[in-house]
Amino acid sequence: MKQSNALLFGLLVLVVAGCEKQAPSGASPQSSPAAEKAAVESAQNWLVLVDAGNYAKSWEDAAALLKSSASQADFEKSVQAARTPLGKMLTRRIQSQQFTTSLPGAPDGQYVVIQYQTAFEHKAAATETITPMLDKDGQWRVSGYYIK
Repeated sequence: MKQSNALLFGLLVLVVAGCEKQAPSGASPQSSPAAEKAAVESAQNWLVLVDAGNYAKSWEDAAALLKSSASQADFEKSVQAARTPLGKMLTRRIQSQQFTTSLPGAPDGQYVVIQYQTAFEHKAAATETITPMLDKDGQWRVSGYYIK
């Protein structure tokens, strides 16, 4: 993938700017294994949609914060531009996950920053950073996604 596509994609989609380069701050004792498990499940379900090319549904299922930062058309265009050159996802495993209540450029809330080591058909080693947040309705939804 061209660097400019990755940067454009990150700027359009990643609501929690900078989390892929900085350790999350504000970790809180409010974190619980059940909350983190729910966040990871939400992220994995969302990634299934993206892997299948169902970008419209992935936008619909995203957190209100992500939806307010990019129109559905812009989101779909940027995800397609970032993912198509990579080809099919071959393997994905969680490298790290971190609960936090504060992220740069995002309102305070409950977030889990998850990094996956992912292999794609045309990119053997990529890092996907996906950030589910606890939405106002009590459901974990993806608020940011970045591929490096």
